[in-house]
Amino acid sequence: MALMIAMMLAMLDNMIIGTAMPTIVGELGGLEHLSWVVTAYTLATAASTPIWGKLGDMYGRKGVFMTSIVLFLIGSALSGMAQDMGQLIGFRAIQGLGAGGLMVGVMAIIGDLIPPRERGKYQGMMAGVMALAMIGGPLIGGTITDNWGWRWSFYINLPLGVIALIAISAVLHLPKKRVDARIDYLGAALLTVGITSIVLVTTWGGTEYAWGSARIMELIGIGVAALIGFLFVQTKAAAPIMPLHIFRSRNFTLMSVVGFVAGFVMFGAVLFLPLYQQSVQGASATNSGLLLLPMLGAMLVTSMVAGRVTTSTGRYKAFPIVGSALMVVGLYLLSLMDTDTSRLTSGVYMAVVGAGMGCLMQITMLVSQNSVEMKDMGVASSSTTLFRTLGSSFGVAIMGALFNHRVQDVMAERAGALGAKVTEQSAQLDAASLAKLPVAAREAYQHAVASGTHSAFLLGAVVAVVALVGAVFVKEVPLRGAGAGASGEEKSPETV
Repeated sequence: MALMIAMMLAMLDNMIIGTAMPTIVGELGGLEHLSWVVTAYTLATAASTPIWGKLGDMYGRKGVFMTSIVLFLIGSALSGMAQDMGQLIGFRAIQGLGAGGLMVGVMAIIGDLIPPRERGKYQGMMAGVMALAMIGGPLIGGTITDNWGWRWSFYINLPLGVIALIAISAVLHLPKKRVDARIDYLGAALLTVGITSIVLVTTWGGTEYAWGSARIMELIGIGVAALIGFLFVQTKAAAPIMPLHIFRSRNFTLMSVVGFVAGFVMFGAVLFLPLYQQSVQGASATNSGLLLLPMLGAMLVTSMVAGRVTTSTGRYKAFPIVGSALMVVGLYLLSLMDTDTSRLTSGVYMAVVGAGMGCLMQITMLVSQNSVEMKDMGVASSSTTLFRTLGSSFGVAIMGALFNHRVQDVMAERAGALGAKVTEQSAQLDAASLAKLPVAAREAYQHAVASGTHSAFLLGAVVAVVALVGAVFVKEVPLRGAGAGASGEEKSPETV
């Protein structure tokens, strides 16, 4: 229960803050810096995730995990007290640093406490928490902001975090560790620079700066150089942040690829489906969140079922294959939606995608953890989480660029100069802006959004084929039981 509360903290935060952002901007100003409230948090989370995983492996999971919760709560309290947009962005970065340790801490502690054979049902419960956070986050955020004010969107984390801290302190008993090797500071710095550059490229490309601009090219160059340097340092460090030997396991490498694709597809779908529902199907902002229930509900159910079946049978290979295939089919079906598609039909299509995600979300972590030795449980968990996070960044950026380009093209075709003017600032119009458009321009925009989502989801279906191919080549290594050794796949080595 304590771990589930910690997971809820990490998952709920961005969902709640999203609905509070208009109110925050209204009070603090700084609209031009709005995107940084989310970007600072995302950057800090992604960059710190591998470091938290390694610290847990070196110094013990419990103390490191509790430290990340405390840091997250400090960031939450400070964010709630922010007096201007600059302060809020800085405090959100502190919060993100703590959040990086929450996700990986939960997964690594489950990996320490629960044998892989039993782990599926617990990770299925964690997937349920993720789905509930995605469903409930926007509703909770809107309710808190309307009734208590936006600052409580941050303060709400404090009582939950304190409960989690007390429970973990009292009931979580893990062996203490101490590794004499020094932390790989150079590797950590290079990885942080590399990840930061990647996330900034995917965040700024096509929005703040053109894809071919000097700034984006500089960031790509810095990111590539930093990651090459990081790989070199990992071969020399006594205690590398991300030991490269874990990638010798075919299953671990394949699950990293599958996790990247799952992140790519999932966050792209969560971003564009509400936009389609509001612009084309006429749903309100609140209802568009509820209309995601078929996808998130299917994800919840299949994740729980996959966990239970894996625990009872010890077999898991079918789930990545079936899950990837369902994602390909579901995304292709979503790409067929047009201005006449009913909510029932789109709901069925979303359920297919959600069922695919449910088969993948926790199985990727389970197989990754079963593919490494116990001493590498933290870095395996953090690496899998990192690849999923990077996948989401790439998914939102690439699918977003394709969507925006298509919307602007169709608006120019159907509404001429007016259409081009309407979407020159942004291809995503809010409900108020949409209502002010002339009828002809509004209909053109609906066709443009339908066309844009068609292109985005078709791309998602193509990318999901990569996950399907990877899943086919997964080798079903028996899951370790409670009395098994701790070296997992390494007892029957299979390398890339």
